[in-house]
Amino acid sequence: MSKRTVIVSGGMLEEDFVLPILKSEETEFIIGVDRGLVFLYEHGIKPDYIVGDFDSAPNEVVTYYREETKVPIREFNPVKDASDTEIALRLCLGLNRHEIWILGGTGKRVDHLWANVQCLKIALDAGADARIIDRYNQIRLLDHGITLKKDEAFGPYFSVFPLELPVDDFNITGAKYPLKNHILKPYGSLCVSNEFQEDTVEISFAFGVVILMETRD
Repeated sequence: MSKRTVIVSGGMLEEDFVLPILKSEETEFIIGVDRGLVFLYEHGIKPDYIVGDFDSAPNEVVTYYREETKVPIREFNPVKDASDTEIALRLCLGLNRHEIWILGGTGKRVDHLWANVQCLKIALDAGADARIIDRYNQIRLLDHGITLKKDEAFGPYFSVFPLELPVDDFNITGAKYPLKNHILKPYGSLCVSNEFQEDTVEISFAFGVVILMETRD
């Protein structure tokens, strides 16, 4: 089983949540992205790659990594066609990384969050397991059914939304609010904040892509 790659972006990075992940033996590869580089610098963590246009990272931090380390840096013009996080995600895929956690992918800017959620489709199409994680949320995309186990769940709640088109023959079993042979349509809120009723929850659907959000208070 491959170890995970962690992308550290410039959104919300809570020290007591992020540091254990970065220092875990399960984390093998770290990519610092623009303002996320500041968090790594302040905590003495050397990334394996640095990506960004550095429009939101202090010059002294960028200069330190340029002059004092041998970390590969991929710098881009701020006027570009992709976000820094998307560029980092594509770098992961190019390096054949298959388990990718994005930290700092959530925060005050909802537009940045939504862009990051949509970028997960790039990883899904490449056969990689990429997810956005913070203290309260884990977000990933699915193109097939999944079994969630209560004792291993990220949190007690989960929500499901179609990414693009309606999802036919959508089913949820083992949950407080089950569904059977449902057409899961965009723009609805039916599948928000479901809960475990049994020890396992089964989510299945015929085709399509769904956003699975596992959450906790």
